[in-house]
Amino acid sequence: MTHDHAPTVHRNDDTHRYELTDKAGTLLGFAEFRPAGDHAVMLPHTEINEGHEGEGLGSLLARAALDDIRAQGKHAVPMCPFIAAYIREHREYVNLVQPEQRGVFKL
Repeated sequence: MTHDHAPTVHRNDDTHRYELTDKAGTLLGFAEFRPAGDHAVMLPHTEINEGHEGEGLGSLLARAALDDIRAQGKHAVPMCPFIAAYIREHREYVNLVQPEQRGVFKL
């Protein structure tokens, strides 16, 4: 299914969430983040609002969050099972996870 409202993702540092919104600014989903020391970001939970599941929005959100973490020069700690699965399927993000943590997340 495609979206006519061109969803976008932005990092909201006040709420510690990557927020996915449509063109009108309606929240469609989010991925929580928490600092994990000075060099890593933990991603504990991702949620897509009811009625929008199965539209690829979770993947859009995961990709944007991981790209932002990479741009910050930090590592990701994918505690959220969806984010960990996304990394398993998109191997270009495996290097964001510390080598000693990859086994924990089955990467």
